[in-house]
Amino acid sequence: MSNPWLREFWRMAALFGGALFVGWLLDMPLGLFTLALMAYLGWHLYNLYRLERWYYRRKKTEPPHASGIWGEAFEHIYQLQRSNRQRKKRLATILSRFKESTAAMPDATVVLTEDDRIEWFNKAAKRYLGLKNKQDIGQRIDNLIRHSRFSEFLARGDFAEPLEMASPLDDQRYFSFRIVPYGNNQKLLVVRDITRLKRLERMRSDFVANVSHELRTPLTVLTGYLENMTDATGEHDGQWDKSLQQMQSQTQRMTRLVEDLLMLSRLENEEKSALRDPVAVSAILASLLEDARTLSGERRHQFSLEADDALWLRGSEKELSSAFSNLAFNAVQYTPAGGHIHLRWQRCGDAVCFEVEDDGIGISPEHLPRLTERFYRIDTGRSRESGGTGLGLAIVKHVLDRHGAHLEIDSQPGKGSVFRCVFPKKLLIEHRQSQAV
Repeated sequence: MSNPWLREFWRMAALFGGALFVGWLLDMPLGLFTLALMAYLGWHLYNLYRLERWYYRRKKTEPPHASGIWGEAFEHIYQLQRSNRQRKKRLATILSRFKESTAAMPDATVVLTEDDRIEWFNKAAKRYLGLKNKQDIGQRIDNLIRHSRFSEFLARGDFAEPLEMASPLDDQRYFSFRIVPYGNNQKLLVVRDITRLKRLERMRSDFVANVSHELRTPLTVLTGYLENMTDATGEHDGQWDKSLQQMQSQTQRMTRLVEDLLMLSRLENEEKSALRDPVAVSAILASLLEDARTLSGERRHQFSLEADDALWLRGSEKELSSAFSNLAFNAVQYTPAGGHIHLRWQRCGDAVCFEVEDDGIGISPEHLPRLTERFYRIDTGRSRESGGTGLGLAIVKHVLDRHGAHLEIDSQPGKGSVFRCVFPKKLLIEHRQSQAV
């Protein structure tokens, strides 16, 4: 009889059966049955009292001794209590190790609730963000880090890329803010000091800008002398014509390289907040189309343009013009003579897009992820031959990043390419009148 309930049933049957039998012999069965019932209920009440007292006296870990079903109940509760106690110890150990490890981290770490309130933070968060133990627990993090870019980053909910900005306490220091969602709608805010990295980037950018700027003057002088020498070729037998042409070509290539480096340096150092002007994109494309035809020259590419005059953008006209022209001129350089180049400016879902489509040589899939890297060339010889600097798509990427846009590339070798600049709806300015171009 290993089943406790079965044992309890036989115990109850023996108690009440015996009471009825003795009561029948004494001619008072109801009285003895009632007495047995009261004794049975009293035993249960006594064990309930012992259970309550045991639970109340938590320091006493051993359960009361009891027989029957109550002994089994006490034992089960005791085992459950031991299991919970062991689990709490494990959780406390894990939490203690987590706090010790995060407290020792050089990066500031803040645990946030679903509604962005602070639950816990380490010592580095006190130094980096100025948080205080008692008064800041339970406060919203954006009430303590008062910066419009951080508030927008937190509200956007897209934490795939970290936010880089100046320290809220010291504008000479730069931090990288990364949010990692975890658990039950909680978030882990990790703040890393990237001041040294930013300084190195600024030094590199300043070096490139300064060198490029210093190269402009000698290049201008060389260009002037080469032009004068070329104009004077009628005075000699023309034996230097080829050499002069090569010198002019290389000087022009150096000039383009310097201009592109200066453009990249400016894009890296200017604040994004300056991009607020309304830009008539269709007007830029109309001018760009004429420049592309001039660049095409004897190759006689076939151009077409579709642009909606009603769609304007909020941003920098100079930067957008540079990005669009780089894409269009690339299409001219890498599309065979007589090929088709199609420019589009239109809506694409909830966004607006500028597209350059060609039927040129196309690009292999393994090259696509690296196309926007500086000086990356698929065919070095062909790129240099065409006068490319390897910086065009890097400039496009920087311009789009500054406008909150992104570049999409669809291409297959031998079937042409489509370069698509996708701008968010928030940059769109709509004018009532529109016409096809």
